[in-house]
Amino acid sequence: MIHALISGLTSNVGPDVWHQIFDFADYGELLGLVRNSLIAGAVLGLVGGLVSTFVMMRDLPFAVHGVSELSFAGAAAALLLGIGVVGGAMVGSILAALIIGTLGSRARDRNSIIGVLMPFGLGLGVLFLALYQGRSANKFGLLTGQIVAIDTPQLRWLIITAVVVVAGLLVLWRPLAFASTDPELAAARGVPVGLLSPIFMLLLGLAVAISIQIIGALLVLSVICTPAAAAMRVTASPRKVPLLSMAFGFVSVVGGILLALGSSVPISPYVTTISFLIYLVCRTIGAWRSSHGWSRARVRAIPAAVGVGEA
Repeated sequence: MIHALISGLTSNVGPDVWHQIFDFADYGELLGLVRNSLIAGAVLGLVGGLVSTFVMMRDLPFAVHGVSELSFAGAAAALLLGIGVVGGAMVGSILAALIIGTLGSRARDRNSIIGVLMPFGLGLGVLFLALYQGRSANKFGLLTGQIVAIDTPQLRWLIITAVVVVAGLLVLWRPLAFASTDPELAAARGVPVGLLSPIFMLLLGLAVAISIQIIGALLVLSVICTPAAAAMRVTASPRKVPLLSMAFGFVSVVGGILLALGSSVPISPYVTTISFLIYLVCRTIGAWRSSHGWSRARVRAIPAAVGVGEA
């Protein structure tokens, strides 16, 4: 029975389907057309990997999804109005990030707010796309990303935004890491925990906004969650986790662009597949190490935050 099922699937997936998924004809010529996308993908992979470290430490994957829905609504509104899609995505992301960061200081409140914002943002985005009368590829690209969607002005803004996010994280690294690991102790030590939450959510919103144009609104988690989740399976070092996470993010996005270059399939399935495979490999390595007596404690950022050393 299983053999018959596999045979049926194989017969239905003909050579034309595989040709749409993997097609490397004229690959060298096509490579020159996506120079901006490759640069943007490299920047996004590094920034997303860095941000995902704190997303996992602060248990915010659900918040990333909530921010991405309002970012999608902002981008769809900008598309309808004929203005910059990146700017619209940033407005939506920043608005969602500030609402979640300001009102959702506790996990229960935060999840409730996100649960309200997500369907509202998605509904607005669908409404704006339904009213948009332009190319259908532009609509679809907001959800699943576009490989040739980045022009020079957009690339410039993406790099500027990425620099702002990285600079903000570097300035706040130690107190933010301390507050992310043990907020009660951090507050007792004088760390402004209440102020750090909306500031980090603002940086997260900017990171999500620059992700929309490449990876799309629906699959942002593969860039701003999975890299750190994979890194934390193989190390507990507060220094190695962000480095590995950035490397995984870079490989996922740039590798996805390179694989999607010759196909007619959107970029997001390639990025998410690479990201997922990296996570599976890291999880397998972590399980093997645990079975052989290697202990992998939860990532501890307090020693790094107070300058003691690695855990």
